[in-house]
Amino acid sequence: MATIRFKALESSMSRTPRIVEAPSKKISEYYGMNVFDKNVMAEYMSKDIYAQVMQTIEDGKTVDRKITNSVASAMKAWAMEREVTHYTHWFQPLTGTTAEKHDAFFEITKDNKVIERFDGGQLAQQEPDASSLPNGGIRNTFEARGYTAWDPSSPAFIIGNTLCIPTIYISYTGEALDYKTPLLKALSCVDKAAVDVCQYFDKNVKKVSATLGWEQEYFLVDKALFTARPDLVLTGRTVFGHIPAKGQELDDHYFGSIPERAHAFMVELEIECMKLGIPLKTRHNEVAPNQYEFAPIFEEANLAVDHNQLLMDMMEKIARKHNFRVLLHEKPFANVNGSGKHNNWSLSTNTGVNLLSPGKNPKSNLQFLTFLINTIKAVHDNERLLRSSMATAGNEHRLGANEAPPAIISVFIGQELTKMLDELVSKVKDGKSLTAEEKTELKLNIGKIPEILLDNTDRNRTSPFAFTGNKFEFRAIGSSANCSSAMIVINSIVAKQLKDFKADVDQLIKEGVKKDEAIFRILKKYTISSKNIRFEGNGYGDEWIAEAEKRGLSHLRTTPAAIAEMGSKQTLALYDGLKVMSERETLARQEIAYELYTNLIRIEARVIGDLAKSHILPTALRYQNQLIDNVQGLKNIFSATEFKDSTGVQLVMIKGISKYVKNVQEVTEKMIVERKRINKLEDPKQKANEYADVVKPMFDVIRYSVDKLELMVDDEIWPLPKYRELLFNH
Repeated sequence: MATIRFKALESSMSRTPRIVEAPSKKISEYYGMNVFDKNVMAEYMSKDIYAQVMQTIEDGKTVDRKITNSVASAMKAWAMEREVTHYTHWFQPLTGTTAEKHDAFFEITKDNKVIERFDGGQLAQQEPDASSLPNGGIRNTFEARGYTAWDPSSPAFIIGNTLCIPTIYISYTGEALDYKTPLLKALSCVDKAAVDVCQYFDKNVKKVSATLGWEQEYFLVDKALFTARPDLVLTGRTVFGHIPAKGQELDDHYFGSIPERAHAFMVELEIECMKLGIPLKTRHNEVAPNQYEFAPIFEEANLAVDHNQLLMDMMEKIARKHNFRVLLHEKPFANVNGSGKHNNWSLSTNTGVNLLSPGKNPKSNLQFLTFLINTIKAVHDNERLLRSSMATAGNEHRLGANEAPPAIISVFIGQELTKMLDELVSKVKDGKSLTAEEKTELKLNIGKIPEILLDNTDRNRTSPFAFTGNKFEFRAIGSSANCSSAMIVINSIVAKQLKDFKADVDQLIKEGVKKDEAIFRILKKYTISSKNIRFEGNGYGDEWIAEAEKRGLSHLRTTPAAIAEMGSKQTLALYDGLKVMSERETLARQEIAYELYTNLIRIEARVIGDLAKSHILPTALRYQNQLIDNVQGLKNIFSATEFKDSTGVQLVMIKGISKYVKNVQEVTEKMIVERKRINKLEDPKQKANEYADVVKPMFDVIRYSVDKLELMVDDEIWPLPKYRELLFNH
């Protein structure tokens, strides 16, 4: 292994950047060239068919099967002009990654002739295996049928010689087996609920779209060094590794000059993403060495999710061309920052208004306050569910580690907006109408919101859910996550809250209260009842943990504890009431989450056991034997006094190695015994909790001793590439 390590290091040192030219110097000339977007559809379809497809997309309705043949014909003509030979339904099963099954554009006729064929039936529906992908017990292994169905709201695209068609994925009995299906339903719910509330302020609003801007963090590691680390290959993170002499403490990597090889990778990735219509806008160095970030322009949430999933796939492919491997694990290296994926969420209307952005007059700002306060109330009432949306084995390493928000959900809005809400509460009296003067003063103050927000919404990095001027930024999502997990929750809870708000306001109006007065009263009520979720201070401090407990906020420290909320009565009622997911679908996802967590921790335990017993301990003992031979040799040539004076260091090292070898051996064996015991358990929840509470804590105990051995054993025989090599090799 040591030989492999040094060959890997030598190989990585000789890398030269792979230079790729863009099709044109102007991005505008090749942006979206591989996408079957609205402009392409208008060119390849008749006006009538194009109008029907656009109406389907805008109204969010099911595609009329009568037009699918025409759409398929246009799509095939466009694709074949670009030398495409295959098509696939591109979907997002509950593995967290994407899936695809490729079929060729041809069939054999009865007279044995070969023809290119792609019709409406093939566009609209395909049958992948539903038993070999996670289903949470919805399908038996002998009942393999599942269906993918075209999602016209996300345009088809070309990768290589394959036409990729974004689709939903459902079981034979109709249950959702993917991320996209409930996301589309949640987006439809928030659209309807938000439009209904917007009618209080602007009758021209007919549609509200949730928007998403994600920020993708990641690490780049040289491919040769990656391959020489079995833990990186199998788990995506380093289970061992002593902190290097220099880490990120000098703050010299963040926003620094992008290394040449990394820059070449970014350039090629950006070119390919632009061709696919992914609007990457920003690239930069992140905090940790070898850590970077991409961020796009905001898009409609469903399309943004698809683009992020596509980006992660493209990152892996293009990184290999540059002799890199991309690490999307939330915490691939201990003692340096992990990677997240901030989800910037907002709502925008068909009239061009961002509902979370202040306007130019009191009326538009009352609308802003309405959506701001309702979002805060939604988070307050569903903070446990929101916590579950970011619960993964990888993210568990990162949350609250002075680089990411804590596992306690809170909302940051800034001091100025807090004062505004306090003023709203103080001026609106329960059961008493506002006087003309009070109403005027309140509206005048509301009209000043754009001014008070100017440079006053500081970016509190410790807040999981922060208002940042015209959006909420959900910062706790992990880098490897499918954004749908968070988007399903956020849009569902806000949709439910907006429905409740409208019902409460309408009830007051029925009782004779004027509309504006009714809105003020309900906003005051919600502001008071959701106050405990608002927090402006340091989320990392122990004081906040104690304060959050006083406020009644949950602190779900482990992933299984958070997953439990997915099956709560409140969660089941929320999704079933909105028709986002049935109880069966929700509980299936909970079971899958438990099983995924268990499998990931079990794999890490196996990797730790293998590395410890087959690599670390033999290497440590070999070096210890060298020290013992050295001591024996000195004994043969030195007098007793000289021997004692000459072997103090060696004896200390021999004893130290024995101590740490013993610790590694004992705890590893104990971990293996516990792992085997837990594997026999039947209940997914119990198994996940046992892995979290019993097995996972042993990882750090074993690691401590292994990392001590790394410092003691001769560098030339240490089997694994070290942090200084992994993090400081561009």
